[in-house]
Amino acid sequence: MDTTDRVLLIVLTCLLSVFFILCIAAVAVVIKLLKELRQVVAKAEDVVDSVESATEVLKHTGDRVALFKLIRTIFKLSQKGRK
Repeated sequence: MDTTDRVLLIVLTCLLSVFFILCIAAVAVVIKLLKELRQVVAKAEDVVDSVESATEVLKHTGDRVALFKLIRTIFKLSQKGRK
């Protein structure tokens, strides 16, 4: 091997090492990002479940309120009819 070959080998080895270090850093950042994304998705699922539960409660409550209003209206009409 002569001098130019050795210099080229050293340069390529350094570039390859830098490339591997950058790849390792990029993979670490991607893994961290995925963990945070999973946490956000889990929180979003919890919020959706809470909203669904609240919607069900309000739906049933709305039905009950409508029933009570109907009963109250009938009661008022019967009170007016007795007078």
